[in-house]
Amino acid sequence: MARAIAIIIARFIFSFIFFMAAGFKFADIGATASYIAAAGFPMATFLTWVAAFFEIALALAFISGAFFTEASLLAGIYVIFLAFAFHGPSHWQQNQAEFGFFVDHFTFLAGLLFAAVHGPERWALRQTFLR
Repeated sequence: MARAIAIIIARFIFSFIFFMAAGFKFADIGATASYIAAAGFPMATFLTWVAAFFEIALALAFISGAFFTEASLLAGIYVIFLAFAFHGPSHWQQNQAEFGFFVDHFTFLAGLLFAAVHGPERWALRQTFLR
């Protein structure tokens, strides 16, 4: 039972993080688009919308357990992309805190990979209704 509770708590944490990230984007699309454009990406506003809806989809997958393993792997790829795109080595000389942000993404990746391997445990939409 303790294992199931720990995994459920982890699912809520993952879900909360992605809901919160999407919420910040929706709250100020322009600011996020400016941040994306400053990193050198074209079509920044479009990419902001795509990222926000992608994060909502990830959050829903984590909270429901539906497509949990797939969502964990996609989230891992996304998190590492963000690490390199926005906090990578080119940012470290200007602000050493960026190195810490960069490393934090890898600890997040470790949790996501662990989740992908172990699955959503009990009370997952996919396990309950789709199989």
